[in-house]
Amino acid sequence: MSEEQNDKPEQEAQKLTRNYLGKELYVIFTVPNATREEMMPVMPDHLARQVELEAKGILFAAGPMFEEGGQAPVRGMVVIRANSFEEAKEIADADPFHQAGLRTYTLDRWVVNEGSYTVNVKYSDQSMTLD
Repeated sequence: MSEEQNDKPEQEAQKLTRNYLGKELYVIFTVPNATREEMMPVMPDHLARQVELEAKGILFAAGPMFEEGGQAPVRGMVVIRANSFEEAKEIADADPFHQAGLRTYTLDRWVVNEGSYTVNVKYSDQSMTLD
């Protein structure tokens, strides 16, 4: 294959991706180290922290994750806005579950390129759905 033929897929990929979003976020995957009963006393503080991060515009999305057929969460995922791994790590370290040693976490940088979502607002009853 010639060099020109090798460059063609790369050029096509660059053409296709030039308008992608490219939004950098950080994903915290958190795994319990304790039983649900041991974690419950700290749950209100954890949830209050999540609401605080949301109010500050840091929290993009968060929630528990379940394996197929599972009824109990096996891990949590928290997606945050941060300017660096260091800043994201500070945010993750401040989670009350992590501070108490009840959960451990991994941290990844995520570049959002493709996807979509839909917001439907009904004026008559002031309801909203997000798909």
